[in-house]
Amino acid sequence: MKDVFTTVRERRTIRRFSAAPVEQERIVALLNEAAGLYEAEGTPHWRCLYFGTPESREELAESMTAKVTGSRLGKLLPAPMIELLKKQITGTPAHVIFIAESAGTERERDENYAAVCSIMQTFQLLGWEQGLGMLWYSDPMILSESFYKLIGWREGERFAGILEIGYFDKAPRGRKRTPPERSWTTIGEDSSQLADTTPFSAYNVLRLLNEAVWAPNDGMREPWRFIYVTGDRTEATGKLLFSEEAPSPPFLLVVAREEMDPHKQDEDYAAVCSLIQNFQLLAQSEGWHIRRRIPVWVYDRKQCESFGLRPLERIVAVLEAGVPMRYSNSGFRSPAVKITIY
Repeated sequence: MKDVFTTVRERRTIRRFSAAPVEQERIVALLNEAAGLYEAEGTPHWRCLYFGTPESREELAESMTAKVTGSRLGKLLPAPMIELLKKQITGTPAHVIFIAESAGTERERDENYAAVCSIMQTFQLLGWEQGLGMLWYSDPMILSESFYKLIGWREGERFAGILEIGYFDKAPRGRKRTPPERSWTTIGEDSSQLADTTPFSAYNVLRLLNEAVWAPNDGMREPWRFIYVTGDRTEATGKLLFSEEAPSPPFLLVVAREEMDPHKQDEDYAAVCSLIQNFQLLAQSEGWHIRRRIPVWVYDRKQCESFGLRPLERIVAVLEAGVPMRYSNSGFRSPAVKITIY
């Protein structure tokens, strides 16, 4: 990525695309590059489907509107409005559907979903640098039996969303983000005792978070909170009984607020994953390595509450400083992207 700071801050959601075609080869190349820039423990399992021809977009439009047309609301809507919905879909040059594959445990399911959402965000950033705009769409109204059949839905999979893709003429203005300091809590010694020159000091973490908050999030809910843990290892992680997965201070807990609505929960989890991916890309551009984990203990409510977790909150990831290094993708081989071309 050329200039991560500029790209993260300037990327916008695009809803109106030009008629210029989007090359399939470019989409595939960007998907592979995005997958290669994702760093976390474990091997994520996800797949995607590409719809780029007029015929495939027609079929996609039919499946995406099937739930609307078959509902009571659809029967009340005039036919021209239904056709307008289909035209908006068929008129978008390319669509990529992203799916987190099934897994045996809640932790593995979250790892797969976190990975696919993070890769979607990186894909958006890479596309933006090449003049491609995107809209992340996940409205449950499209999830009909017809849609599931089209994408070959398998039991236990998790729909992450559709990226509608195309070139555009004008980007909308960005809406202000809330400074991360307002959602920041410190546990342990005074963070000011850590030198600002240390990559994972409170100062530097907040500096990068101030850019990373330019992440897509529906309705600008900004569903994230940050718990920065410092101090002696015994004091900071004694609550975890020195398990093998107990992180070494300082570390950052990135927390998501949970809505009561399941769809909004998924949207907010995806938004927090996008923020984390922004943070990792920004850190990589500065030459420091971030260890990103979802430890088993984050599913233990009592242990989470010992870090000040509030009701209807959950820890999305634990971020720790690794050995400072200049990030390079050369020689790094990520698993081949599972993409179905329609």
